[in-house]
Amino acid sequence: INFVVPGPEQPLVEGVTAIFQKIGIPVFGPSLKAARMEGSKTFSKDFMKRHNIPTAAYENFTDVAAAKEFIRKADFNVVLKASGLAAGKGVLIPATKEEACEGVNQILVDKVFGAAGDELVVEEFLDGQELSILAFSDGYTVVPLPPAQDHKRIFDNDQGPNTGGMGCYCPTPVATPEILADIKRTILQPTINGMRRDGFPFVGILFTGIMLTSSGPKVLEYNVRFGDPETEVVLPLLSDDTDLAEIMVACAEGRLDSVRVGIKPGFAATVVVASGGYPGNYPTGKEITLQQTEEDSSSANQMTYAQAGVSIDAGNLLVQRIRPLVMSTRRVGADGEIGGFGGLFDLKAAGFQDPILVSATDGVGTKLKLAQLTGIHDTIGIDVVAMNVNDLIVQGAESLFFLDYYACGKLEVEVAKDVVKGVADGCLMAGCALVGGETSEMPGLYAPGDYDLAGFAVGAVERNKIIPRMDLIKSGDVLLGLTSSGAHSNGYSLIRKIVERSNQELHSPCPWDTTKTLGQSLLTPTRIYVKQLLPVVGKGLIKAMAHITGGGFIDNIPRVLPKELGVEVDASAWPFPDVFKWIMATGNVPHREMARTFNCGIGMVLVVNPEDVEEVTRLCRVEGEVVYQIGVLKTKVENNGEEVVMHNMETSWVV
Repeated sequence: INFVVPGPEQPLVEGVTAIFQKIGIPVFGPSLKAARMEGSKTFSKDFMKRHNIPTAAYENFTDVAAAKEFIRKADFNVVLKASGLAAGKGVLIPATKEEACEGVNQILVDKVFGAAGDELVVEEFLDGQELSILAFSDGYTVVPLPPAQDHKRIFDNDQGPNTGGMGCYCPTPVATPEILADIKRTILQPTINGMRRDGFPFVGILFTGIMLTSSGPKVLEYNVRFGDPETEVVLPLLSDDTDLAEIMVACAEGRLDSVRVGIKPGFAATVVVASGGYPGNYPTGKEITLQQTEEDSSSANQMTYAQAGVSIDAGNLLVQRIRPLVMSTRRVGADGEIGGFGGLFDLKAAGFQDPILVSATDGVGTKLKLAQLTGIHDTIGIDVVAMNVNDLIVQGAESLFFLDYYACGKLEVEVAKDVVKGVADGCLMAGCALVGGETSEMPGLYAPGDYDLAGFAVGAVERNKIIPRMDLIKSGDVLLGLTSSGAHSNGYSLIRKIVERSNQELHSPCPWDTTKTLGQSLLTPTRIYVKQLLPVVGKGLIKAMAHITGGGFIDNIPRVLPKELGVEVDASAWPFPDVFKWIMATGNVPHREMARTFNCGIGMVLVVNPEDVEEVTRLCRVEGEVVYQIGVLKTKVENNGEEVVMHNMETSWVV
């Protein structure tokens, strides 16, 4: 024997590694001290607390009364864990505080988990997707393998008592590359570093159970060996040019960074068959037999839509989940019902006499990617509504109804529901009805976790109220600017590149607003200007409006002007928001590029007569708007042939 790989946890916890090392045989496995990370949950929880590794709130107990008192006072649901080794079954997940107190008796008094229950961990119940990561380590370097997801409850639909694992698949799509990078940075590497600094460096395979919560990944538990059933689905994914024995020897010799750990594309799954009664008492010694099954020729090649990756049931469930959201957007002229073949709108009931219909369609660009990377899905729908209805109001039109288009590779009902919630919120802000939409599940066309979102809006304006009024717009007219909430929905391809250059994470504190993360701030929804501008439009005081989207001031303002006119814009007339200071400084973006890519703090521009400036400003402020006089119309001759001349950028847009 010249190399040892201990399998079960019990010998490792009892110190088998040292026995072989004393006689000169290298071992792929942790020392007795390092094995405490699995052997004692109280030890591992205290370790995580000491090294600021994210995990659930907890307390350790040996006293029954103290544990029950903690449970009664806790403002969260709890999980009970026997501190010692219990073959993966030493966990109770009570539904009520009464069940939790009874569970304390079972573990500490009745000893249902034997000596493993001499000490008890009571911790906060974490909600989210669970995954397992096996990672090689030599005490310094850590190399994680693809994330796996096992199912621990004995029955279908996550029901029944916990087991050692009833099945597993790998890789799990819930762990995006960004999430995995976050896990390595905040959990795996700090764990390896902390163990080494505490005097018990980890050598072997570290198995980390992780919950993806709304506040980020958190550790559920550590195991210190190849875990079952995860190992059965992880190791088959090692590439053909990767040598498992070479990796294990390199770990034992402290040179893991010198060997290749390659992963091949593909998936693996395993299912566990257990004797009746498991995980409780069950008969043992039963013979396992397999018999050849005859192929049913009538059904062998049958296929279903679900097998192709499209779930009609999930689509129907989504309709039921979003129906209340859609109904909340009902308005005069629309009933807010969904599920039919089309949406209806009654123009006469809405009070129109001689209306012209106005339509718009738009998406939100790569801002979607930030929503997907951060897991914040409930505001991006506001953006898609805003991008459409703001394009209606610039023509004087009242927004009547909206339809959304949501496309994905696999329909995740909760994600889609959150997106539609944002759409419904946006419709309420704009005063339009969400009358329907399309949810398209297209396996193979989108990567796991990715989705696309677009919208279509219809509005109406009385024939004599249509803007822009090209016949009335003249040199000397004044530009009024309404403030934006941030970058709105444009320029995000550049923003994402700048974030990458800054070496900041989306979950890091925002440089210009430490009350939020960078991702939260960049996902601030686009402002909707409809309700506050309709009264002003109705009075006929606005000659034209420009929605400042992609193209910034340079490309958007000229779209609503006669060909012979241009504008002068004074960049010092309004405060330059901090988000744009950060973009300009971090990305080294030139002033002119800022003006033709971003709104730079002004989301909507109004063209008005000089004598109407005071009244329009007053009416907008009554509606809660912040208004700035930002420029004036000039002839192109006066502008030296330029459509847009920007003044004072260099002195006002500074960082």
